[in-house]
Amino acid sequence: MRDLLVLTGPTAVGKTNISIQLAKHLNGEIISADSMQIYKYMNIGSAKITEDEMDGIKHYLIDVVEPNESFNASQFKDYAERAIDDIYNKNKLPMLVGGTGLYINSIIHDYKFTEAISDENYREYLQGLAEEKGKEYVHSLLKDIDPYSYNNIHYNNLKRVIRALEVYKITGKSISEYSKEEIEEKSSYNLRYFILTMDREKLYSRIDERVDIMLNQGLIDEVKKLKDMGCTEYMQSMQGIGYKEILYYLNGKISLDEAVYLIKKGSRNYAKRQLTWFRRAENSIWINKDDFNSDEEIIEYIINNYSR
Repeated sequence: MRDLLVLTGPTAVGKTNISIQLAKHLNGEIISADSMQIYKYMNIGSAKITEDEMDGIKHYLIDVVEPNESFNASQFKDYAERAIDDIYNKNKLPMLVGGTGLYINSIIHDYKFTEAISDENYREYLQGLAEEKGKEYVHSLLKDIDPYSYNNIHYNNLKRVIRALEVYKITGKSISEYSKEEIEEKSSYNLRYFILTMDREKLYSRIDERVDIMLNQGLIDEVKKLKDMGCTEYMQSMQGIGYKEILYYLNGKISLDEAVYLIKKGSRNYAKRQLTWFRRAENSIWINKDDFNSDEEIIEYIINNYSR
């Protein structure tokens, strides 16, 4: 059974530096499990790792897709499995690092992603309903039939909302129930799964600070360039937190202060949803950063637990 290390945690918890140092100690290469860093030209708002930060450690699945293209967990799985093979062929350790829980689960649980069940007419009906009554109305249809999806899929992610409604219409099951039937119970990897966390208020403070840093680094100009490239609020890439709000501001729908408020609020809510998701992870090791004095101590702790 092949080794695989997973390092995850909520947004802004501080995964990047720890992952780089771990890769150096463990002879690893990193596969990004981040649903926004997959996109080209979307650097500041996704907190994309820079070449300097990589410090010579090879990264996969960064800058793979154009902003006008859609990308899903099934595609991620295909890309990531090829990357894992490449890393093994170098006799190195593949490390899956990022905060997109569905991407991580697609690998460690070997999701099958059967798309055989579909109802194009129903999809088109829901699209029309969203245009007529709004995304929030379509999202509200999940509340009684699939509470988990209702609470964990944002109404702006219309594609996933529609998919969840479609699966229920065809199967009579929530998408999470349906997905369980497509998952192998045991991982095909010798897995070491580490989840970083910290005091909630400290995390929220870090999130707010990071948003301010992104704005100072030029987030507004980055979104302007994407808009000039033809990116609109209806594209999957532009649904990312930070991008849609600034685009609303640029389009005159909200003020800059409102946009910043919504980015910070949305990021905090996203972190909360991430932590809820990760609590379901079996055989994982939670690492509360507040229990350590430095990243170096955390790295040593992970290495010791990895070797057991």
